[in-house]
Amino acid sequence: MKRLAILGSTGSIGTQALEVVAANPALFEVEVLSAHSNSKLLIEQAKKFQPNAIVVTDDAAYEKVTAALSNLPIKVFKGHQALTEVVQWDGVDMVVAAIVGFAGLHSVLAAIDAGKQIALANKETLVVAGDIVMEKAKEKNVPIIPIDSEHSAIFQCLLGENRKTIEKIILTASGGPFLDRKPNYLVNVKVTHALQHPNWDMGAKITIDSATLMNKGLEMIEAKWLFGLQNDQIEVVVHKESILHSFVQFEDGSIKAQMGLPDMKLPIQFALGFPQRINNDFKRFRFKDYTKLHFD
Repeated sequence: MKRLAILGSTGSIGTQALEVVAANPALFEVEVLSAHSNSKLLIEQAKKFQPNAIVVTDDAAYEKVTAALSNLPIKVFKGHQALTEVVQWDGVDMVVAAIVGFAGLHSVLAAIDAGKQIALANKETLVVAGDIVMEKAKEKNVPIIPIDSEHSAIFQCLLGENRKTIEKIILTASGGPFLDRKPNYLVNVKVTHALQHPNWDMGAKITIDSATLMNKGLEMIEAKWLFGLQNDQIEVVVHKESILHSFVQFEDGSIKAQMGLPDMKLPIQFALGFPQRINNDFKRFRFKDYTKLHFD
């Protein structure tokens, strides 16, 4: 039984992580949930998963959550400082870091300091403080298992390999909703268009960042720190089907890739279960459905 603190539980990664937990009750237990302002969903999650504690960072949402859960034995805390404290509790084995943006950094550092495993979905943590985070993780001997599909792919390709033999890694990019569009089409693009990602079901921020390809820039920085690479060892290729999630090329010219249907629950489940793989009933990839794969 692995006891989880899911930070950002009402977001896209958080809700899908809870789906994985619900499907594997013998493997996972929710110790802590946190959210910013989505009090309605957080209350529903608390009633279903019965965590030991909840942290809410928005004042108004905190009042609603406290009132709604007053008859349950669930501790409700407020503020970012509380986040850094609950992740260090003895009852937490792994922290799922799914808070969006810089706001997730301090809780990740606190969790590493306490020796907790990290399932990392918050790429901004490494973008703003990659050297600090990875140095502390090394010092505390804390594994950081990436949830981003591309970095999960690289992580899986490197299992059993000597990282000193990496020649380069190649991250894949779907190209987003505007791939192959002519410049004049972009003049009238609305937010709703940018949120229509062709392959992935993700949160709004990362979906917008994917439409501009800014997300791939952030992922290159994340990969640099996660895998200890130099800038010129990281490349990007556009792969619109999102079936090959990323590649590692080794010094002998061999290339490893990780494949699968574009479903975020796959890398989430891998990170939560690591080092074991967990059986599931997710839809399977079939080659006859993808007789051509494109790269650009």
